[in-house]
Amino acid sequence: MTEKTARTDRTPLTGPAPTGSEATAPGRPQPPAGPAHPAGPTGPARPVAPAALQPVGRTRADWPRTFADRLTAPLPGVRAMARLAREGTVRPGPDGLRDIPLLPFAPGPLPAAGPDTLAVTWAGHASWVLRIGGLTVLTDPVWSRRILGTPARLTPVGVRWEDLPPVDAVVISHNHFDHLDAPTLKRLPRRTPVFVPAGLAPWFRRRRFTRITELDWWEAAELGGVRFEFVPAHHWSKRTLLDTCRSLWGGWLLTDPLGRRIHFAGDTGYGHRLAEIGRRHPGIDLTLLPIGAYAPRWWLRDVHTDPEEAVRAFQDLGARHMAPMHWATFVLSAEPVLEPLTRLRAAWADAGLAPDRLWDLPVGGSRVLAP
Repeated sequence: MTEKTARTDRTPLTGPAPTGSEATAPGRPQPPAGPAHPAGPTGPARPVAPAALQPVGRTRADWPRTFADRLTAPLPGVRAMARLAREGTVRPGPDGLRDIPLLPFAPGPLPAAGPDTLAVTWAGHASWVLRIGGLTVLTDPVWSRRILGTPARLTPVGVRWEDLPPVDAVVISHNHFDHLDAPTLKRLPRRTPVFVPAGLAPWFRRRRFTRITELDWWEAAELGGVRFEFVPAHHWSKRTLLDTCRSLWGGWLLTDPLGRRIHFAGDTGYGHRLAEIGRRHPGIDLTLLPIGAYAPRWWLRDVHTDPEEAVRAFQDLGARHMAPMHWATFVLSAEPVLEPLTRLRAAWADAGLAPDRLWDLPVGGSRVLAP
């Protein structure tokens, strides 16, 4: 299932009063209130005291029935859906597909990883193999050749499943099919620790996973000395006709015992929540940000950053390095397949950012973060 929303024909949202760590009125982002809220965008960056750690394996049965109050903008209405069908701009034309052979694919061996290693390998789309604090962590693992409602992969998976070291943990950003892939997760031992958004534990329990940690925004748990914190994103959730926004969406901030941090954005549009992450956690070492699935813009701008917005998000986060993702793997939208990378590189140069801070890896490529 592709994930889309629009700024036109916004239908009013209904649901309970805002709850949780951050609530927003439709179309009008509001920062979280309370004494823990840090300085605004023009104020000095200062960290917020970390929340108390939740135990690994913590799930809850009392989450809100809906997380629709967390939406930054309403979901599309009937007229927007009709416009999309009328325009037919959901996939690139022949000219937009001709560069498929040029998509970067250069698989290599995984970096050697010890307890102090911080390394990333892009398996494709939003799937990364993270080596952090002696752990091997998968993000949104999708090793399937195709997902529901899309053509087959444009590039192979960058890391063969049989070449993976034992997986110590999995983080899931949200429940869309291109991020939560049942056939891939079925390959894992059921005792693999999985860190998931609020409301998503029942999906994993039905598949007999036994070490599920379910977190709200700004909640964290620790495994093997690595801190896993669930952080906000501008997106939504839906997997069936009846579960729109019934589970939360977000990204993950992983911190190793030496204090080094990787931010995995999951799926997100551009907005104030990214700067909030940077204010709460100054000095992020690496952010993994999406740059694809953004056209047509009127349809997708609330939930997917385009390349220029990804550069602004990187600056808002205050990270040292950025690695782009969510492109070159599946055809989810109408932009030409190579355009996300060319636009990103141009926007990076226009912003005057040092070239070595951009880790524009090929599918299968790896980088090791030096201390």
